[in-house]
Amino acid sequence: MAKLKITQVKSKNGTTQRQKDNLRSLGIRRIGHTVEVEKNPVTEGQLAKIRHLVVVEEVK
Repeated sequence: MAKLKITQVKSKNGTTQRQKDNLRSLGIRRIGHTVEVEKNPVTEGQLAKIRHLVVVEEVK
């Protein structure tokens, strides 16, 4: 299955609790922090809610 490389590029200050929870559940802790997660419908849904805070790249 494909993997996604997610990097936080904007601050979570001023975001909703739901967006903060999505960042935490993906394992993202701070600006510049990068994590790799499996691409599946759950992570796609989480990313849709925080798309403005992160940069997403597909890893082969």
